[in-house]
Amino acid sequence: MNERVLLIDVDSHNFPNLVLMKLSAYHKAEENDVSFIKLTPEDKKLILSGQPMWFDGEYDRIYAACVFTENEKVSLNLKNMGACVGGTGILNSAPDEYYFKYYLPEEIEHIYPDYELYGDEFKDTAYGFLTRGCPRECPFCIVSRKEGNRAYKVADLWEFYEDQNVIKLLDPNILACKDHMELLQQLVDSGAWVDFTQGLDARLVNFSNLKLITKMKIKMLHFAWDNPRNRKMKDYFYFIREHLGLRQEKMKVYVLTNFWSTLDEDLERVYWLRDNGFDPYVMIYDKEHAPKEIRKLQRYVNCKWIFHSIDKFEDYVPIKWKRHLENSNTTNA
Repeated sequence: MNERVLLIDVDSHNFPNLVLMKLSAYHKAEENDVSFIKLTPEDKKLILSGQPMWFDGEYDRIYAACVFTENEKVSLNLKNMGACVGGTGILNSAPDEYYFKYYLPEEIEHIYPDYELYGDEFKDTAYGFLTRGCPRECPFCIVSRKEGNRAYKVADLWEFYEDQNVIKLLDPNILACKDHMELLQQLVDSGAWVDFTQGLDARLVNFSNLKLITKMKIKMLHFAWDNPRNRKMKDYFYFIREHLGLRQEKMKVYVLTNFWSTLDEDLERVYWLRDNGFDPYVMIYDKEHAPKEIRKLQRYVNCKWIFHSIDKFEDYVPIKWKRHLENSNTTNA
């Protein structure tokens, strides 16, 4: 008898979950009946209240994937109700022995993803990892803890790519892998647009790998400037800008905030990147508990029409705050 399988995307962000697409491909190959749902805010409230609508014996297996910690309570409730739950979103609250127990088996990890799971939303894009792990061991990042403190090859491109127009790589540090030149060549040979979504390590960019990168059709390059006290980062970015020759909007740089930097240090990186041909993008560590000015900075920088029309952060006042100030001034007049 075929099994009835339910796959739950807990986060429901505008990005497909690769694990769920692989689970779907595997169970469909086993001729099981696969259902899929992206949780809505109403669904999450229902689960948090202990009244999920799916746990009435309708399914034989239920898998849930959670990437972001903002949904860890929902995910842990699903786990307590019998679902198999995995993902980095529960790593802080679940013991290591539970989390690492739910790595995908090899026969599922290396299966071609079911890109049809999300309908037509992502049908012309391939998603996957060519490498795992990172030697940097940054204290704010879970990659070294989860995947190891070295970068290593886990797949060839053809494992998750056929002839899609766009390739979105999820690798944490592909340039740190000893096989990265071979893998970059595979990306060149694909002829597809390439987006290094998690960032290239600017400290590892050199003439050899840059030569291959310049041969690609670049959808987007991401870098990161996490530590404001690393003054050598400017030299790395100067080298990249000089030899890459891409437009500013194609060279995005993640700027870590609310971890070990002051607001002045955040602004220094943001302004320097903007003035030197890069597109800064503010990332907030522990956003739920971040100061108001850091969340305001994120809105200012990441909303590009605001960022490029207002030169200084101190001159930026969000519309809702501006209206409040205007109303207050009218009332006091």
